[in-house]
Amino acid sequence: MIIKESGEDYLEAILVIKNKAGFVRSIDVANELEVSKPSVSVAMKHFREEGYVVVDKDGYLDLTDKGLAIAKRVYERHEIISEVLMRLGVSQEVALEDSCKIEHAISEESFEKIKEFLVRLKKED
Repeated sequence: MIIKESGEDYLEAILVIKNKAGFVRSIDVANELEVSKPSVSVAMKHFREEGYVVVDKDGYLDLTDKGLAIAKRVYERHEIISEVLMRLGVSQEVALEDSCKIEHAISEESFEKIKEFLVRLKKED
């Protein structure tokens, strides 16, 4: 299964919610992404079938190692890109919104260079 942008968003949302609340339900993902609960249910069915997500007997969602790897990669991109944009003077609101778009489209090479640039900036702080 090739994970598309929306799929990456679902996995990232599960990671973010779990880090904040300690648990994740489908309704939490729906609220975070502003999508319908049935949309989340369909996505979670596919993710379970492909081994990215598990659901316990109480309906709580958790990422498998495979799902966690994707979620962490996307989240790291989001965090680094938004920080660089804000350091360039972009407002937080716009930087967070733009980073959600950029994180899916940017090449690995470009992202690594942005990451290296941010590390250099932090050393200068």
